[in-house]
Amino acid sequence: MKVVAAMSGGVDSAVAAARAAEAGHEVIGIHLALSRNPKSYRSGARGCCTIEDANDARRAADVIGIPFYVWDLSDRFHTDVVEDFMDTYAAGQTPNPCLRCNEKIKFAAVLDRALALGFDAVATGHYATVRTAADGSIELHRAVDGAKDQSYVLGVLDEQQLRHSLFPLGDTTKDKVREEAAERGLLVADKPDSHDICFVADGDNTGWLREKLGDRAPNQGGEIRDEETGEVLGHHTGTYGFTIGQRRGLRLGRPAPDGRPRYVLDIEPVSGTVTVGPRERLAVERITGDRLRWCGTPLPTGSVLDGPDVTVQLRAHGAEHRAVVQVGEDRLDVRLLDHAHGIAPGQAVVVYDGTRVVGSATITVAERVPA
Repeated sequence: MKVVAAMSGGVDSAVAAARAAEAGHEVIGIHLALSRNPKSYRSGARGCCTIEDANDARRAADVIGIPFYVWDLSDRFHTDVVEDFMDTYAAGQTPNPCLRCNEKIKFAAVLDRALALGFDAVATGHYATVRTAADGSIELHRAVDGAKDQSYVLGVLDEQQLRHSLFPLGDTTKDKVREEAAERGLLVADKPDSHDICFVADGDNTGWLREKLGDRAPNQGGEIRDEETGEVLGHHTGTYGFTIGQRRGLRLGRPAPDGRPRYVLDIEPVSGTVTVGPRERLAVERITGDRLRWCGTPLPTGSVLDGPDVTVQLRAHGAEHRAVVQVGEDRLDVRLLDHAHGIAPGQAVVVYDGTRVVGSATITVAERVPA
């Protein structure tokens, strides 16, 4: 099988490419150039798109013994990921750019180009597993290493994309990957994992949004109000600096009467009002999501998922919550049997049946438990 191995410059993608080649596939390594202005690349191992990352990926490909190319997808990345990130924050919601990158870039633009060039699959360093069911359908499952499982950010992939995807690390752990990298002579064996958003140079999301949004944000400032009393506790310079569940950096004028910390409960971008209150007011019992994506065989409208193995995950490394899920017309209605806290519109709800990923949706409504 002819395989394109997406190599970010980290240890996971390097070992995934090496495993694909060792399995007998005809492999080429590709690194994605995602910045339209190369001068905006930063130094240091903060993200996955630095100059050092490109060089690390090339060196890894040389050690593995596979051809290496750089694919420029910067325009597509800016439109589908960066613009989406800005628009979502401007609307008072919280985006997940890594999930959107998987949906629009790595398993859409890259896969489309790979298939057009005669390749059969794209391999990445994600921790997840692909299985073929008894009926021949393709399923996505959690990885063996639960601490590193990345099935949540892959929950936007459809069955056709999964048929052309390889995740060589799904059956192993991060510690073993690092050991294997060292044994293979890959210099990235001890390279730290990336955590920051790759296109935010210094990790300051608020500062970056303030600079980039300009007049696109409907309200550049507003009040911070206490939900219980309605009292104005402070002012801010932009709702894009907040997310539901946020505790730090609120800069309130005075402490709560009970001395407990306050959290962001609601963001209203048109009026610019940010509402805060105690942590217990963050509890969510129902969720509605749109932009429905089936990760495998679609379920018909009206279907209900209800059982001891049905759960939802609401953050990339968040807990699983038992739930009852009803399928609507391009929407999901989720009743949480285990309440979640600090859930924001714009995030993804990913549905599981045991270890299998059923599908995902973008959260539009997170209904809090009544006071």
